Amino acid sequence: MRIIDRYIIRNFLGTFFLMVVLFCVVAVVFDIAENLERLIENGAPWSQVLGSYYVSFCLALGNMLSAFIVFLTILLFTSRLAQRSEIIAVLAGGISFQRLMRPYFMASTLLVAGSMLLAHVVLPITNERKMDFEVEYIHREFHIAEQHLYREIQPGTVVYFRSINAGRQVGYRFVLEQWNGGRLSEKWTASKAKWLPEEETWRISNMRRRWWDADGMEHFDRKAVLDTALDMRMEDFGQRSQAMSTLGWSELAAAIEREKAKGSGGERLLQLESHTRTSNAFAIYVMALIGVSVASRRQRGGTGIHILIGVVLGFIYVFSAKLMSVSATHAGIPPGVAAWTPNILFGMLGVILYRRAPK
Repeated sequence: MRIIDRYIIRNFLGTFFLMVVLFCVVAVVFDIAENLERLIENGAPWSQVLGSYYVSFCLALGNMLSAFIVFLTILLFTSRLAQRSEIIAVLAGGISFQRLMRPYFMASTLLVAGSMLLAHVVLPITNERKMDFEVEYIHREFHIAEQHLYREIQPGTVVYFRSINAGRQVGYRFVLEQWNGGRLSEKWTASKAKWLPEEETWRISNMRRRWWDADGMEHFDRKAVLDTALDMRMEDFGQRSQAMSTLGWSELAAAIEREKAKGSGGERLLQLESHTRTSNAFAIYVMALIGVSVASRRQRGGTGIHILIGVVLGFIYVFSAKLMSVSATHAGIPPGVAAWTPNILFGMLGVILYRRAPK
């Protein structure tokens, strides 16, 4: 590496990690202000608050914002180079613009590798600790907003709940149907079913059972209370949204296959999570290309104009990523397409800006 390479990489990485620290400090201050009362009321030990919760909080935040912070980092120090005519001097000295971008992408490669490692290996472990802490000391209750939930718990066995209160571990308007070769052979209906985690059983109340024997004769039965070990758990019907972030690479793949087998449609969110972990890391390359192409031009207004451009483009990128995420969930867009579309669109913008950058 030449002196210019070391100089750019040192400034790039140094400014990046400084900005990550600043973003985390600001976010931690706001989070403490919001949750301080709950932490005190629930007796949260400060050793866990600082050692488990906020370490995981900062790692997740830094990885989530890594592409945007890379963009701002490049705009800051590259704009300073351009305003001091250092970019012009480098180009006039015989170094091509393409060669000038090499140290940027070398540093970006280190950050992409680190982001991939965090997203697929480290964060699932730290996020699990963070979520356990939140369940115990911050957000103790959660609700399943979805209604009319259907799950195939075994081949031919379909379960229905009209609604579920996750805090009380109770599902209402319970129905179980057993099908054999397209023929309904047994049906349970009950007012509610309560999950008993200690016994890992379901307590079904006011159950009415209807079944048909081999001759096709219909029979009825009633039970006030029935404890039964059905092949399902409360987690099969809904989990905290953060639960997906606690799954490692292999666990996420296994969860996708389980959801496909159930026919619940929940695999789309898991597939989106899997693609997003990778696409967020590669967004660093896209933001680096746009950042260098924009900030390398010396112009009136200096760094302030470049920061304004960065904030606007960053907002558009975040908005488009969120829009595609919602579209994947509700509009039927394939999760892979939704996760990678912002990178593709902004990559095309980066190529256009690169062609127009001063050479």
